[in-house]
Amino acid sequence: MGVKRHLLSTADLLLDDALLVLDTADRMARVADAPVRKLPTLRGRTVVNLFFEDSTRTRTSFEVAAKRLSADVINFSARGSSVSKGESLKDTAQTLEAMGADAVVCRHSASGAPHRLASWVRGSVVNAGDGTHEHPTQALLDAFTIRRRLGRLDGLAVTIVGDVLHSRVARSNIWLLTTLGAQVTVVAPPTLLPLGIDGWPVGVSYDLDAVLPKTDVVMMLRVQRERMSAAFFPSEREYSRRYGLDADRAALMPEHALVMHPGPMVRGMEIASSVADSPRSTVVDQVANGVSVRMAVLYLLLGGGTDRETT
Repeated sequence: MGVKRHLLSTADLLLDDALLVLDTADRMARVADAPVRKLPTLRGRTVVNLFFEDSTRTRTSFEVAAKRLSADVINFSARGSSVSKGESLKDTAQTLEAMGADAVVCRHSASGAPHRLASWVRGSVVNAGDGTHEHPTQALLDAFTIRRRLGRLDGLAVTIVGDVLHSRVARSNIWLLTTLGAQVTVVAPPTLLPLGIDGWPVGVSYDLDAVLPKTDVVMMLRVQRERMSAAFFPSEREYSRRYGLDADRAALMPEHALVMHPGPMVRGMEIASSVADSPRSTVVDQVANGVSVRMAVLYLLLGGGTDRETT
């Protein structure tokens, strides 16, 4: 990270890169607890939030992170702008160049859009979610949250449950957690697993109850209601019965085990309210940790890196 210009995919991160982000995020978390929650590191730098898809939570998290590092933030919402009137991504890139953007945080419904953007702008590009491809800062904040709660990542058993096929969070987490030494298992109906999953560095199971007793961390993915009509699984009730995390299922887990969710949650569907609000749930931690991790990423890309070479 110290020597890379962009954060586009967790698959690009070597073990040392990933640990550097997590260690830097530890330092940034201490800033959040200080009386003055600001560092002067990125004063005079401009960070542009370029969101072609709505996500108030992720955008706000990046905005708070940039402001805590004293950067100037421009929120460029592509909804209802010239982009929705047919302006191409390349035209938008040229506009950002003219503004002198030092970093562009990009979320786009098309997989690969941030990679294209990175080839057109001089500044750093951070992928804030592209299609069903990746969401690297979500995976980094998840790894950071696990490490803070359990003290390590190496050797942990992590189970990812739900719509892996359409989940950029699952993909980013699988690559990152594997790099960090965790053993990842995915649990889902066969219709919600990607083709070629056999070639991924994961175990595959269709039986959540069998996996939970051996799990240190269970990560529940959001059920996207729009998938219901696409015949990926029969009904909400059937999905919840087989793959939802209710109190009885949570009781199968070891006492130390964590429950995670990238949000927004569909309570009563993939996760019961009693589980989401229980002491083993990290949902609230994940939001706070997201700011620390995004501060670390911006700091390393723009301020704390030594040689900033192209990836």
